[in-house]
Formats: sequence, structure tokens, C-alpha cells
Amino acid sequence: MSATDLLANTLSPDANTRQDATAKLESASRENYPQYMLMLSSVLAGEDGPLHVRNAAGLALKNALSARDTARQQEYSNRWLSLPSETKGKIKQDALVTLGSASQKAGNFASTVVAAIAAVELPQGHWPELIELLLGFVNNLTNTNLKISTLQTIGFICETIKPEILSLRSNEILTAVIHGARKEETSPEVQLAAIHALYNSLEFVRENFEREGERNYIMQVVCEATQNTSVAVQVGAFECLVRIMGLYYDKMALYMEQALFGLTVVGMKHSDERVALQAVEFWSTVCEEEVDLALEAQEAQDYGETPETESRHFAKIALPEIVPVLLHLLTKQEEDAEDDEWNVSMAAGTCLSLLAGAVQDNIVPAVIPFIEAHIKAEDWHQREAAVMTFGSILEGPDPAVLTPLVDQALPLLIDMMTDPNPHVKDTTAWTLGRICDLLIVCIKPDVHLHPLVSALVGGLGDSPRVVANCCWALMNLADQLGLYYEEEVERPGSGPLSPYYEGVVQALLRVTESASNEANFRTSAYEAITSYLSHATPDAIVVVQNTLLTILDRMERLLAMQNQIIGVDDRNNWNELQSNFCSVVIAVIRKLEKGIQPLSDRVMTLVLRLIQAAGKTSTVLEDAFLLVGSLASALEAGFAPYIQAFLPFLYPALKAHEDTQLCTVAVGIIGDISRALGEQSAPYAESFMTVLLENLQSEVLNRNVKISVLSCFGDIALAIGQLFEPFLETTMAVLKQAGAVEPNPLDYDLVDYVGQLREGILEAYTVDILLSYAQDILNLIQRCLADEERTDSLMRLCYGLLGDLADSFPGGQLKQLLLHPWIASELRSKNRMPPETKKTMRWAREMVKTATQ
Repeated sequence: MSATDLLANTLSPDANTRQDATAKLESASRENYPQYMLMLSSVLAGEDGPLHVRNAAGLALKNALSARDTARQQEYSNRWLSLPSETKGKIKQDALVTLGSASQKAGNFASTVVAAIAAVELPQGHWPELIELLLGFVNNLTNTNLKISTLQTIGFICETIKPEILSLRSNEILTAVIHGARKEETSPEVQLAAIHALYNSLEFVRENFEREGERNYIMQVVCEATQNTSVAVQVGAFECLVRIMGLYYDKMALYMEQALFGLTVVGMKHSDERVALQAVEFWSTVCEEEVDLALEAQEAQDYGETPETESRHFAKIALPEIVPVLLHLLTKQEEDAEDDEWNVSMAAGTCLSLLAGAVQDNIVPAVIPFIEAHIKAEDWHQREAAVMTFGSILEGPDPAVLTPLVDQALPLLIDMMTDPNPHVKDTTAWTLGRICDLLIVCIKPDVHLHPLVSALVGGLGDSPRVVANCCWALMNLADQLGLYYEEEVERPGSGPLSPYYEGVVQALLRVTESASNEANFRTSAYEAITSYLSHATPDAIVVVQNTLLTILDRMERLLAMQNQIIGVDDRNNWNELQSNFCSVVIAVIRKLEKGIQPLSDRVMTLVLRLIQAAGKTSTVLEDAFLLVGSLASALEAGFAPYIQAFLPFLYPALKAHEDTQLCTVAVGIIGDISRALGEQSAPYAESFMTVLLENLQSEVLNRNVKISVLSCFGDIALAIGQLFEPFLETTMAVLKQAGAVEPNPLDYDLVDYVGQLREGILEAYTVDILLSYAQDILNLIQRCLADEERTDSLMRLCYGLLGDLADSFPGGQLKQLLLHPWIASELRSKNRMPPETKKTMRWAREMVKTATQ
């Protein structure tokens, strides 16, 4: 079979043909990588070849050069760089020539290949002539396709490569891109490619944005492009403005005043929805930025500091202009819009919610006249828009401002659950859910609860979307009333929902009997059941127990159907139901605690059958393992009879290094079992420690799982006390090595990881530790407290560990170490400290004082 036929077959509608062709290509890639890459580049460059085959070749080339996974990307990069120079040269030449192909689409395919090669070579200092070549192509006056593909290539390169690698060429790159985006450019296709390239390079040109003259010119070109005759260019220009606002908010005051206010308000009214969507997105971005800046300002004020960037309050200034447009767009709903179809009405609702967060109380007088005028309108579009507006402003303004409005609106909204229009009912259920979630104090049990619960339970027989929102509202009602009354009264025997418990849970169980899960309504019903069971007061415990029996019966029936599963849909349905069952059972176990004991044999038998039936379906395994962990925590020593049956399933999960989530859960189970059994877990400690140390040495295992492993050492040590001694030396060596890791301050992901790593180490250290390790522990505490990026939780752990250490040796054994000046300095009160951290620090100070007397 020829290369062309093979590539064509990778796009075949027949799954078997497609899989066979893909397998053969992968085999060719492994057996003769140089020949494989040359074959692909030859097909890509072949002007006579079918376009879809050239596309497949370009995609295969790109996929052979780039990967999302860091380790795999390194492997791909090394493989490419080890190719002979002439082979690499031929592939590059083919890709560069194809940029100017007579077929513009072929040029698009080639642009991704050139960018993928550049992402590998430029950081290594290879292919230094590339940028010069590309700039020459952009200035080509005869081949428009070449200009378009080259601009795309430049955009892709700027998006994937760190700016410092090409810092010397950034001015030339920006000049080339801006030149193509100018209104003087005669080809709309070139303008569009240039605008997209500019979008991709906006972070890349940060230094240029710092210079006022260059910034003015960039903004001028982008603003002019919003008025282009090509709608596609207008959309691209507004996309640029959205990203510019997100990246350079602090530089936007002048441009907002001179152009952006007007341009974006007019853009929101554009007849083409694609333009209107981006203009609305611009204001959503403004609001998001200003909400973040308000939080930063509050934080700075709490610490007596000045915020780095101050809000310009663009949203508040523009409120009179943008609110009427957004409210008008809310009435543009489509009768038969798909759930996942993003339209201007949805965008306007999202923007209004963000606006409420940004301008807070000011949103209320701006929208109330619209709500009052339209909430009883004949036209369903206006009724739905009025309810959507009300639901969208419930987070942001002061609850004291909203409370009288909600009091007034609640009876009307409850009545609207019987509205003849399904869209109005759907939005009403969502709004009631928001009220339950955000303003539970407005729901007076003696006035509102009966009609509200009745309306929401009545909605459970409606269309899937309405059912999903009614379930969500019922869940919020249980969660928020539960939290509210748990805070008010210590362990109340009864609650405002008590009279409704049986009726609501039974109604939700009826919903979950459906074979369908359209709009996720069945899952929403299970989530609501879980909330009701979690917050059940003592007088509703019978409902909890009966629901558990119902769910266990369902689990048994579904497990018996395991062999009848046909096809992917059946399997997904089975998996999702089992996960829902596990969530409900976990909630019951946490509620009943040791009261689960009479049913624990049945629960454990079912969960072990589920683990066997799940095979390698990690989501179901994760949920099953979490159920086992909650059962261990509830039964404590009573879990011992089940360990031998469970361990054969636990160890394979611990060794599934490529499955991050499953491995993390499995590590957590070791902690759960150790804590539950205490010293009784000692016989298993050696095998636990062996597998955990293997995990730390794995090169495949995600580094975040390794943090969990370190914390788990602490759980095991706390559980078995003195019996941990055989593992102490190895554990301390590992912790010392991990504690010495210092991040590159510019690598934010690594800084975050090292912070979490240190928390894991500190948690592991929190045990009765031998004297000889005290210096290592104190060194780590000093390093953590000296880190400018330290978090409050890290500081609390440091102070807690320092106090533990001093408390463990009150007889003066650590006196000299604890008298070191840095310890006294760190234990002085600081203003910038949350109360919990300060409390821990004061306790540590007392412990150190006692240990050094």
C-alpha cells in the first residue's frame, strides 16, 4: 500500500480501516523514523496529491514533533534533533515550499509543521535563518498565499515559543504582522491572517506594549480593523481587543476613553452575531479584570499595602451605555437553541452576571425597571429575559440591598414554575436555585418553604433541562439550609426541611429511575439526594437508612447486568450510574459513621464486586476506592476483617503510575486504612512503605502524586508509632532530599509545585521524630518561612511542626537549636497574618519557650 493510500485510510469513515492505517503509520514511525518523516514531508509538498491526504501528512508530521505531555515532548524533540542534517533540511525545505502552495489550505497545513519544527529547534539555537526567511516571505508582493501562510506560521511560533528566545527579532516580527493587518492592505485574507497572528503574539510583544508610541500604533491598527469590510477581520480584531484587555488592562484608560467604549457598544449591536459575541466578551473580560482587582485591593488594604494595579472602574463608567444593550440582547433567545450552542443571549446573561460582580450595588437600579416592565409580559422572550436578569444580579450587590427585592419576587417566581413556556420555567428554576445558593436568609421557612419545595418537586416531572435545574435548586436548598442551621444551633434534632425529607428524596429517587440522562438531569438528581442525606437531622435518619437500602439494591441489580452491556453508550451509562451509587453510599457512611456497621459486610461485598467488574475504568475505580476509604474511616478498627480481601485490588492501583487520579486516590486509601486501624495496621506497614517508595522513584508518575506519598508517610508513622522505626532512616533521607528542592522563580508551575511539596513534607514530619533529624527539619522550616511565595497554609504547617518538635523534647534536648536567632525572629507577631496562622504561631512560641527554659 502506498503512503498516499495509507494516509487517506487514516481519515476513513470505517473504524477498522482507520485503526489499521493508524497502527501501520505508528509502526513505520518506530521502525524507520527518518524515512517516515521524509515520506510525510514528500506527500505534504506534492502539489498533485489530494488535499485531504496532504492534510493528513501535515497533521502526522506535527504530531510527530509536538505533544502536550512534557516527557513525551522531550522524547519527540530528542528524536527530531538526532536526525541527520540533510534529512532535517529536506523536511524543512518541503514545509517552507508548501507555505507558498497554490492551495491555500495546503499552506495552512505547512504552517503548523514549520511552527512545530521551530518550537523544537529555536530554543536550541538551531535554524537561525528561519525568522529572516519568514520575514522575506511576508514581504513577497506576488504570492498572496505565501504571505497568508507565513503570517499564520509567525503567529503559531509566537504562541509556542518563550519571548526571550526571539527577543532580538520581536520588533521585526511585530512590524511584519502589523503591516499585514493595516487597513491599507488590499487582501482581506492577508489582513485576517495578520490579525490572527497578532492575536497569537500579544504576549510575545509585551515589551513593545510598554512603549507608548508602539502601543498607540498597535491599538490604532486593531481599532481600524474592527471597522473592516470583512466580517471575519472584524471578529478577529475584537478577539484581539478581548485579549489585549486581559493582558494590558492597566494601559487601557486612554484607549477606552478615545475609542473602545464606543467601538464595543456599537459592536454589541452588530447584525452579525459573531461580531456581537466578541464585543460582549470584551466587556465580560473588563468585568473579570475589575472583580480580580477589587479582591486584590481589599487584600492590600487588609495588609496595609498599596495594590500593584488599581481598577479604572471602566464597567461602572460604561454602565448606562452597556446595560440597555445587554438587556436587549437577552431578549434574542432562540426557540430551539441547542444546550451547547453559545449565542448572544447566553453571552449577555454571562456578561450581566460578571457586571454585577464588578459594579456591585450599582447594577440594581440599572436593571430593576427592565425586570418590572417585562416579568409579566405576553411575549415569552421578554418574560424569560426579565427572570434571567434577576437571576444574574444575585451575586455582587450587598445581600442587604437584594433581600427586599428577593422577598418581593419569590412568590411570583414560585408561581412562574407553572409558566406555559419551557424556557421561562427553565430560567425560573435556575433563578430559584441561585436564590437558594446565595441568599438562603431570604427564604423564610414558615412563609416560603412549602410553596417553594412544592414548586420544585412539581418541576421534577418536566423537561430534562427544567428537571436538572429543579434538582440543582433542591440541592442548594438542602446545602445552604443545612449549613445555616448547623451554625445557628449545635447539632439540631430537627430542621426546617424535616417535614419534606421523605417526600423530596422519594421524588428524586423516582427521577433517577430514568434510563436517560439528557441534560444531565439524572446525575443532578443523585447529587441532590447526596446533599439531603449529608444534611439529614436525627429525625430524618430513617430516610437515610432506607435510601441506602434502595441504592444497594440498585447496585446489585446493575452488577448482575454487567454481562449484558453492548456498546460504548451502555458502558458509559453503567459507569456513570455506579459512580452515582458510590457517591450516595459515601454520603450515608459519613452521616451514619459507626452506625453503618450492620450493613458494612454487604457494602464491602458489593464494592469489591464493583472493583472487579470495573476492570481498568479508572473513574469507577476511583469512586469505589473512595467508598472503601470512607468505610475505613467510619469503622476504624472494625475495618480490619476486610483488609485481606481488599489489598489485592489496592496494590495494582498503586502501581498504575500512568493514571494520576487513580494512583492519588489509592495513596489516600493507605492513609485512611492506617488512621482507621492505628497500631493494628503495623503488619501492612512494610508492604505499604515499599510500594510508596517505588512510587517516589517512578519517572512516569505525576509529581503531584509524590506529594501525597510524602504526606502518607506521616499517616503511617502516626498510626504505628514506635513500630515505624525500621522505616525512619529511609523516610528521613527522602524527606531531606525533597526538602532541598529550590524552584526557578520564573517557573510559576514549579514554584507552586515546590510549595505543595513542602507542605507534603511538613505533614510527613509531624510525628514523634528522633532527635538526630531535628536539624534537617529546622533547616526546611527556615527555608519555607524565608520563601517570599509561601502560602498561609505552609506557614501554619511550619509553626505547627516547630511547636510539635519543641513539645516533643521539653527537657531541653533541642535548647541550642531552638535558641537560634531566626526562630525568635519568625515567632514574633506579624500584621500580615490570618487569625488561624497567628494562633498556631503563638502556640509554637509557647512550646519553644518551654523547651528552652
